[in-house]
Amino acid sequence: MTSRYSRQELFSPIGYEGQQKICQKHVLIVGAGALGSGNAEMLARAGVGKISIVDRDYVDWSNLQRQQLYCEEDVREHLPKAVAAKRRLEAINQEVKVEAFVQDLTPSGLSAFQHVDLIIDATDNFETRFLLNDFAVKHNIPWIYGACVGSYGITYTILPHQKPCLNCLMKTLPLGGATCDTSGIIAPTVAQVVSYQVTEALKILVEDWDALRNELVSFDSWKNEFSKINVNLLKQDTCQTCGVNPTYPYLSNYSLSKVAVLCGRNTVQIRPAKYQAIDVKQYEKYLAPHVQNIHCNPYLLHCQIDQYKLVLFADGRVLIHGTNDVAEAKNIYYRYFA
Repeated sequence: MTSRYSRQELFSPIGYEGQQKICQKHVLIVGAGALGSGNAEMLARAGVGKISIVDRDYVDWSNLQRQQLYCEEDVREHLPKAVAAKRRLEAINQEVKVEAFVQDLTPSGLSAFQHVDLIIDATDNFETRFLLNDFAVKHNIPWIYGACVGSYGITYTILPHQKPCLNCLMKTLPLGGATCDTSGIIAPTVAQVVSYQVTEALKILVEDWDALRNELVSFDSWKNEFSKINVNLLKQDTCQTCGVNPTYPYLSNYSLSKVAVLCGRNTVQIRPAKYQAIDVKQYEKYLAPHVQNIHCNPYLLHCQIDQYKLVLFADGRVLIHGTNDVAEAKNIYYRYFA
């Protein structure tokens, strides 16, 4: 028993047949931060056939404390997280096909993933989670919600049409609040949530449906607290996503945020009204005389203007670090990119 997956196959709930199923499955991971990178590495080591990673951000020094796929060189190169994750995962397991998408998630962008076997939530905002919820329920795709901040973590596995969806839960349970940027985060909390998510993911990938957890699990590792809640009775017939007459509001009436303040990061993201692929090298030539510390790679341009750090992505998005003031951010954007 010296093969790559031998120890996993020795675990009887998986076995050889389960491993063959795992190697044929396709998992979408939305977000390549702490939870995303942890999930991606475990699933790649487990031999998942195909992993697609969607993330809009790039690797920063503050990520290295808990985001296990990245290293200092990724920061120095200003690599998008999805690209850096793909590079690392391919070095870990060449048998796994890894796709990297450096983009903000939109309904049209999600359309390419209608046939995935599982979606892992590793995002940092509920706008994206509600979009995932609508998409997963509409296309009958299992997905696993997860979040963490400080020493607190929470996770829940959603089987469309069988269990309450995120819309149902949000009407009853407070699932969000503080962020890692306002309350911090310790790496063990991330690891615990990832462990719960990946365990549920493996059950789904080997199709051991009876083994799935029915409860919403939450914990505070610092305070030594743990709880689980059976939420099955919270399923709502009137829910706009999973009810009797679904409308999928975050897909059909989804309003793309042109300007978004990234909570707790002192950063504003500005996105063009329409998607436009741009040549960041051309912008480098234009901006070089007007900015400081300019750096460019095939995916993004990074520069400094006074106290602001600007990042221009190849899809036209701009991150303006150093302000939460939308008007101030727009003024900078229009001066250099409009």
